[in-house]
Amino acid sequence: MKNQLTSATATVEKIHFDKPTVEDGAAMWELVNQSTLDQNSAYKYIMMCEFFADTCVVAKEGDTLVGFITAFIPPERQDAVFVWQIGVDASQRGKGLASKMLQELVERQKKAISYVEATITPSNEASQALFRRLARTYQTNCEVTECFSEDLFPGNHHEKELAFRIGPIEKNLKK
Repeated sequence: MKNQLTSATATVEKIHFDKPTVEDGAAMWELVNQSTLDQNSAYKYIMMCEFFADTCVVAKEGDTLVGFITAFIPPERQDAVFVWQIGVDASQRGKGLASKMLQELVERQKKAISYVEATITPSNEASQALFRRLARTYQTNCEVTECFSEDLFPGNHHEKELAFRIGPIEKNLKK
């Protein structure tokens, strides 16, 4: 077991984090289409890279995109960054990459924001654990409230969404 953990850590250490460019949009879209994430148009990812690069994160191993976060600062809550989607390539799952990307986002935005927000379905236990872990990492609160009921979504294929609000994030706390 120790060798597996060491190997996983070594792999994550080879990954670098950056702001996305429009050239990353197609790879983000491809990663989503190979996963269980909600699918959006390729245009959405290109647009996020162009207009919200400061609040998005890409993780690359060499030149290959292996993870991303799309996020933005809501106009009515300038003290928060809202995480829209987190994608991790199947080859990197279980290695802590999503946590590392979230920490990259928080550290990059920490001077501007006090909260990290997201919506998560009740069945998505992995994402719920990820955001609760973020709260523990920054020694802060994780407030969960109901956000969007399932009757707001067309068809019968979408669960309700719970709002997660992590914070306040201490401006001087380094992780």
